[in-house]
Amino acid sequence: MALHLQIVTPEKKIFSDTVGNVYLPGADGELGILDGHAALVTALKPGELRYDKDGKTTVLAVGSGFAEVTQHQISVLTDMAMGEDQIDEEKVEAAMKRAEEQLKSMGHDHDAEEVAYLQALIAKSMAQLHLKRRPRP
Repeated sequence: MALHLQIVTPEKKIFSDTVGNVYLPGADGELGILDGHAALVTALKPGELRYDKDGKTTVLAVGSGFAEVTQHQISVLTDMAMGEDQIDEEKVEAAMKRAEEQLKSMGHDHDAEEVAYLQALIAKSMAQLHLKRRPRP
């Protein structure tokens, strides 16, 4: 049997095809998934999602979300999924800097939702920059 990977964001379906290994940035650490894996549902944190197809490894920066794994399928629901060529390093750095400055300027009576939003924005920015700056083989 083959492992089917589907990656979906709120905007669109990013990817849907048969793949080899899949590596996910799980909330408790990286998960490696092969065909026949035990069923599970896990939270995802911002980081790198990797999959192998036709001898080539593809790496995407993903945001928060969830992954559902069955024996022969992985469904990834995430708020962001992009390849290296879609990342504008300068824009990401500027957005991250603005979010960090806003976070620092908040007083003690800060809004918890706004803090969570800014922290998530910083984490997604870091995932994008890590992918963009990773060493090439």
